[in-house]
Amino acid sequence: MEVGERLKYLRKANGLSQRQLASKSGVTNGLISMIEQGQTNPSVASLKRILDAIPMTFSEFFSMEYPHQDKVFFKSTELREINPVRVFRIDDDAASFLSLRQVGDASRHTLQMLHETYAPGADTGTELYAHEAEEAGIIISGEIELSVGEKTQMLGPGDAYIFDSRIPHRFRNLGEAPCVVVSACTPPTF
Repeated sequence: MEVGERLKYLRKANGLSQRQLASKSGVTNGLISMIEQGQTNPSVASLKRILDAIPMTFSEFFSMEYPHQDKVFFKSTELREINPVRVFRIDDDAASFLSLRQVGDASRHTLQMLHETYAPGADTGTELYAHEAEEAGIIISGEIELSVGEKTQMLGPGDAYIFDSRIPHRFRNLGEAPCVVVSACTPPTF
């Protein structure tokens, strides 16, 4: 199901008009309409604001059904891509160079674990985003610029971060090599 179809289904299931959802999420009614009609795809930050208004996490929005038994081990190929730009193969902005692969089904746990890959030029968006959680990560390779509120730092291999995710933040790869980050978020609200 495309982003627009999913959004329309969720909006209607929650008894919201396009105008009500736009008002609750702080985006324009036109953006909601264009997303639902498949005329545009939202940025990571815009989709996060829309999903927060429903409320729903990225994980829940893009979740795939897992067997009812508790799965413990995951092969690399079983990590689930949750970046909406990559899920639907949109390559019109810097977010298309960002891969967010989730371990398991975060909606069934109190922790969300991600394997993140930022290609050169990747950016979570010019608009900083926030969510109800704490977030931590370790840079495995490459370099990433992390902005948290008014603070900005360039981090490299072995460097780490931890912060209150309610503070608006942004990740950007300004380098010429891919950056790999392993991160965790609790509760799983991204």
